[in-house]
Amino acid sequence: MSATPDRPATAHPATDPAPPKQDFIRQIVRDDLASGKHTAIKTRFPPEPNGYLHIGHAKAICLDFGIASEFGGVCNLRLDDTNPAKEDPEYVRAIQEDVRWLGFEWHSLRHSSDYFEVYYLAAEKLIAQGDAFVCDLSAEQVREYRGTLTEPGRDSPWRDRGVEENLDLFRRMRAGEFADGTRTLRAKIDMASGNMNLRDPALYRIKKVAHQNTGDAWPIYPMYDYAHSLGDAIEGITHSLCTLEFEDHRPLYNWCVEKVDLAGSPELLKPLVDAGLPMEASAPRQIEFSRANLNYTVMSKRKLMALVQAGLVDGWDDPRMPTLQGIRRRGYTPASLRLFAERLGISKQNSVIDYSVLEGCLREDLDAAAPRRMAVIEPLSLVLTNLPDGHEESLAFPNHPKDESFGERQVPFSNRLWIEREDFAEVPPKGFKRLVPGGEVRLRGAGIVKCDEVVKDANGDIVELRGSLDPESRPGMEGANRKIKGTIHWVSATHAVAAEIRLYDRLFDVADPDDDTDGKTYQDHINPDSRRVVTGYVEPAAASAAPEQAFQFERMGYFSADRKDHAPGAPVFNRAVTLRDTWANKG
Repeated sequence: MSATPDRPATAHPATDPAPPKQDFIRQIVRDDLASGKHTAIKTRFPPEPNGYLHIGHAKAICLDFGIASEFGGVCNLRLDDTNPAKEDPEYVRAIQEDVRWLGFEWHSLRHSSDYFEVYYLAAEKLIAQGDAFVCDLSAEQVREYRGTLTEPGRDSPWRDRGVEENLDLFRRMRAGEFADGTRTLRAKIDMASGNMNLRDPALYRIKKVAHQNTGDAWPIYPMYDYAHSLGDAIEGITHSLCTLEFEDHRPLYNWCVEKVDLAGSPELLKPLVDAGLPMEASAPRQIEFSRANLNYTVMSKRKLMALVQAGLVDGWDDPRMPTLQGIRRRGYTPASLRLFAERLGISKQNSVIDYSVLEGCLREDLDAAAPRRMAVIEPLSLVLTNLPDGHEESLAFPNHPKDESFGERQVPFSNRLWIEREDFAEVPPKGFKRLVPGGEVRLRGAGIVKCDEVVKDANGDIVELRGSLDPESRPGMEGANRKIKGTIHWVSATHAVAAEIRLYDRLFDVADPDDDTDGKTYQDHINPDSRRVVTGYVEPAAASAAPEQAFQFERMGYFSADRKDHAPGAPVFNRAVTLRDTWANKG
């Protein structure tokens, strides 16, 4: 087993003291500590390594690790690797990276496969107790026998096999004697239960697939509910936190923990003791909370996998994807996701959160944390004809208008500039306050400029503006205070660096892409404008950014240097979020 040295689960960034958080889970933890039920808190984050983590997992990570940290406990990262046919070391690496990126560290790194021998011995105990049996029904027959929500199920013809026969068959399953799907080990609970999960669920199935950690050692693998509950018990988890869809699984969770009784059966833990694995068997409590449902996206791993496999996105880390790898690449920050998780709160009520809440958390974080830079995304040439050709100077700009501790930088200025094409209108719409023929506008930090001439090509397209800079309006001069309605940004065409700028938007163009009542699938609702790539220009102080460095490009939005493709000599910036909610009036 891989493990890290024991240490508390903590968030890296220091924060100001805040009032204790209040929700029903934290109240349960407080009560358990106050009553002496537990002297220490232990949680776990248990992802299945069959895909990349997404925004919904961020809420679970923040809760699992946050609870442990707040109450002086620890949190394990346990990879529930019980289905090797769909799991991959690539996902394992990404999961670990995502947890650390969010600012957390685990107490121990565990795998369900670390406990395969214990799960097997526990299954033999269940058989010996008469609580489990080997069933020869096919998967299709099991479904037929299971019944419906309104009709009870029927007992398997093999439910009353004797203990010795069941043990013999189960050991032969373990030895690889039978073909895939021919037999299962099932719990013997109640085929008439109103809870379908208790109708003699499968505990083990035959699956002759190599495992990334155990190789070909096991031709049988435990089912998730069985492995998950016993994994929690083995690790001494006190509070097993999971989303509401597992509420109906809780009786099975408790049945497995109680029937196996690891605390009262230390012989089952001998394989772990012999392997030197620390463990502290207990009876954990499962507590469910609402998941993070976000509109304008899908968060089913199966559907996200399909997008990747169909080539509809550029991989799991496509900046339009709701995966943590994707939104990280887009420019989202750990602090913004922790803030998002905090604002979602913890409740038992499922609800759909508007995507603007997520975007608002990023704007709030980057408004305070991101230095300002100037960049032109759709460039239009502006030549200042009253400055000599080749004119160059340097202007001082604050790196952050609200925080002097960011300092200032020098921005080169010349007689040849790039301005934003949308900042000029030959025939201005009503209320337009930017540059027009014969009109004046303030060049950010440089002075007031007048448009004297509009240059067009043979097709009648505008290719250049020529204007003059008011020499009495330079920064610090009395004329600089002259009242001008509009201010625009710019970069020096002589000094600016060409940059690939990727303008990302929401991946889907409808609030509920999962809704197929119109006969369309989520893939039919992909937003055709979810990505647009342009060549723009950035000031030198932006071009020299490190990968993942975030800036506010003034008047344009928040942008992040792409973590894979950006280089100082060939900058690539991703738009993380606009300055305001551009979807507020849509749909």
